[in-house]
Amino acid sequence: MPLSEQQLETYHEDGYLLIDELFSNEEIELLRRAAKEDKQLDDHAFSRDDGEGGAVRLSLWNHPGEGIYGAFACCERLVGAAEQILQDEPYHYHSKMIMKDARVGGAWTWHQDYGYWYQNGVLTPNLVSAFIAVDSATRENGCLQVIKKSHKCGRIHHQLTGDQAGADAERVTAILGRFEHEYIEMKPGDTLLFHSNLLHRSDQNKSENPRWSMICCYNARHNEAYKDSHHPFYTPLNRISDEAIIQIGIKRFADDTSNVAWLDPSRDSSARSRDLAPEAE
Repeated sequence: MPLSEQQLETYHEDGYLLIDELFSNEEIELLRRAAKEDKQLDDHAFSRDDGEGGAVRLSLWNHPGEGIYGAFACCERLVGAAEQILQDEPYHYHSKMIMKDARVGGAWTWHQDYGYWYQNGVLTPNLVSAFIAVDSATRENGCLQVIKKSHKCGRIHHQLTGDQAGADAERVTAILGRFEHEYIEMKPGDTLLFHSNLLHRSDQNKSENPRWSMICCYNARHNEAYKDSHHPFYTPLNRISDEAIIQIGIKRFADDTSNVAWLDPSRDSSARSRDLAPEAE
């Protein structure tokens, strides 16, 4: 179902839109089981030190692939929403699985995604991310936090904190003094669409419950990077029906997932910058 005018207005005004139960319990259970049994996902995972004694594991890939990860990234309900928001043809910029494990999952500092993607040669912040809750996300296990309307502040300078690149702390403090700080608690299947300039972070997971999430990032066709980077140029998306998620998910690992183009963090140009680290949540 397309986004309503009210939903679009909320997104553009606040910088994000939370959609409850965008994916069914059956769809999310297929994704959860597939991800937590996926040896390739685990083999390609890398960790990011949060500077506070914790670390977050994540796997990142550039192409949707033909398995269940691609089914989510290419389904009409997500791609259609991205198209409405971007007002342009969306293409898959990359996806990632954030594996914030029980008791050990680290924090992410305040940051903007465009703070990284600007370095990749993307000229405007006309990108949108879809944060899909695979597990329940609560304050206790490190749910996403956002600063409402902070996307209107423009791109903020980022610098290293541990292995992560965070937005300028002095400016973030000033923004927090004027804008609303929200905790985005989510149930499995809930999805948060958010602007690439929205300031967001998450705390460490000190609970007994994991907090995994999949994030699908979309760029606008006419906003592709002007230079080569570790993420792809415009590549047409093979949009699929929403019903295909369950059909593909039931097959699970009958399809090889090697064609998703896993990211080698050593090739991440942001990681080699003295100012920036690889992308975060």
